[in-house]
Amino acid sequence: MAAMEEIHVSKTYPLKPKLKPRPKTPSKTPESKYWSSFKNHEIPNLISSVPSLAFSPAAPHRFAAAHSASLSLFSPQTLAATHTITSFSDVVSSTSFRSDGSLIAASDLSGLIQVFDVKTRTPLRKLRSHTRPVRFVKYPVLDKLHVISGGDDGLVKYWDVAGENVILNLKGHKDYVRCGDCSPVNFDSFVTGSYDHVVKLWDVRVGDENRAVMEMNHGKPVEDVLFLPSGGLVASAGGNSVKVWDLIGGGKLVYSMESHNKTVTSICVGRIGMEIDDESMQNRILSVGLDGYMKVFDYTNFKVTHSMRHPAPLLSVGFSPSCKVQVIGTSNGIIYAGKRKGKEAAEEIALGGLPGFQSISDEPLKRALRPSFYRYFRRGQSEKPSEGDFLVMKPKKVKLAEHDRLLKKFRHKEALVSVLGRNNPENVVAVMEELVARRKLLKCISNLESEELGPLLRFLQKYSTVPRYSSLLMGLAKKIVDIRAEDIRGSNELKGLIRNLKSAVEEEIRIQQELQEIQGIISPLLKMAGRRL
Repeated sequence: MAAMEEIHVSKTYPLKPKLKPRPKTPSKTPESKYWSSFKNHEIPNLISSVPSLAFSPAAPHRFAAAHSASLSLFSPQTLAATHTITSFSDVVSSTSFRSDGSLIAASDLSGLIQVFDVKTRTPLRKLRSHTRPVRFVKYPVLDKLHVISGGDDGLVKYWDVAGENVILNLKGHKDYVRCGDCSPVNFDSFVTGSYDHVVKLWDVRVGDENRAVMEMNHGKPVEDVLFLPSGGLVASAGGNSVKVWDLIGGGKLVYSMESHNKTVTSICVGRIGMEIDDESMQNRILSVGLDGYMKVFDYTNFKVTHSMRHPAPLLSVGFSPSCKVQVIGTSNGIIYAGKRKGKEAAEEIALGGLPGFQSISDEPLKRALRPSFYRYFRRGQSEKPSEGDFLVMKPKKVKLAEHDRLLKKFRHKEALVSVLGRNNPENVVAVMEELVARRKLLKCISNLESEELGPLLRFLQKYSTVPRYSSLLMGLAKKIVDIRAEDIRGSNELKGLIRNLKSAVEEEIRIQQELQEIQGIISPLLKMAGRRL
C-alpha cells in the first residue's frame, strides 16, 4: 500500500514548467490556407506608384500595370514584364482590357484616353474631350464598341471608340469623379463614384445627361466602386469602409465592412477556385488600403475571412479570372504578385477543403487508392501515404534528462539536487512543482545535507524576486528557514546565504514601494490629461 501511495498517476516526461507562458497560435481555416497559398513575388523598379491594375478577360490572362507615364504588360506564368507602352505625355491613371483581350484602353492625367492593340502596342484611337485629368476608363463587359470614363472635371463620358467622339456627357456629380465599373449582365448600365460621397447608377438608354437612375451616399469620398458578379449588388470603397448596396432593393445598404484602419483605395472580386456552376461559385471582395493590409471579405456571411500585411501603402488590387494570380500595387513602385501553384490546388481538393471548389491545376488528379483495388495491396514499404490515409506511427523515443530519470524511479531528493546543479531555473521550478504535486518537497528539504542546502539557498537568492517564480519560491524560503533553522545557525556559510536572500527581498520591496509612489504621482496627471482630451 505504501508503494501504491508513491505513484503519481498523471505524469508525463520530460517535465515542462507550468509557469512558462504559451504563445497563442490561431488555427488557420481552409479559406485562410487558400489565400495564403498565393506565394508573393516582388516586381520592383517601376519608378513610381501603381494606381491601376487590370487582367485580360481572355486566356492566358496577362495583366497590365499603370506606373509613371508607362503601361507595362506582364506574363501570368513568369510574372515578368513582356512589353511596356510609353506613348503617354503624363502619368497613367487607369487601364482596362476589352472583353476579347485584343485591345486595351488607358487614361492619363493630361486628360487623354488612348486605345492600343495588345499584340503590336500600336495606338489605334485617341479620345480627347476631358479638360482635366482622367481618373478612370472602363470597357463594358459585353460591349466592344464603347468605353466610359470620368475625371477631375466632374464629368462621366460615354464614348464611341470607333468614331472617337462622345455619345453622352453625364453631369450629375459635384466633385472629382474617381472610379467606375460596368454591369456584368447589362452593357447599358454602369456605376461611378466621386469625391462628393455619392455613388451613381447610370443607364445610357435613359438619355437624360443630368439625371442618374439611382444614387447611394457612401458618407466619405469614394475611391473605388465595383459591380459584384450577380449584377444586383454594388460595392463601394471610401474612408476606412467597404459598403455593399442592393440595386434591386432600390439602393439599400446591405452591409458596411470597416476592418481597415486607413483609407481603402481599391477593391476587386476574388474567386476561390474555378466556378463549376452559378450555385457553387465562391466570390469574395478583396480590398486594399493605405494601412498596408489586404482584406478578404465574404459578403454572403458578412465577415472578413483573411488578412495580409504588406510593408507599404497599397493603391490597387487585381485578381486573375483563372484564379491563379493576384496582384497588388503599392505607393513605392512595387507590385506584389502572388501566384498559386496547381499542385497546391490539387492537394486542397484531396483534403476536401471548401465546398464548391475544383482544382485550378491543368494536371489531372490521380485516381485515389481504395481497399477494393488490387493496386492497394501491392504497395511496398516505400509507398508514400496520401493525405487521407490514417498513419500508425511508432512512438519516438524521448531522451530524458537526469532529473526526469530520477523522478521516474521516485528518487526525489536526488532529482532535486541534480537539477539544482544544471543552472536552468525553468527545470528547477518544474521539478519543485512536481514534488509539490507528489507532496514530497518538504520531505526532500528535510533530508538535504548541509552542503546540498547551499545550492538551494543560492537559487532562492537569485530567482525569488522573479515575478514568474516568486509565489512558489518565497513560500519555499519561509519553510526552509522554519525546518532547517538549527542547521543554518550552525553554519556561517548558510547564515551568509540567508542574509543575502533577505537583502535581495528587501531591495525588491523598496523598488516596488518606489514604483507605487511614482504611480500615485502620475495617475492624477493622466486623469487630468484625459479630461482635457
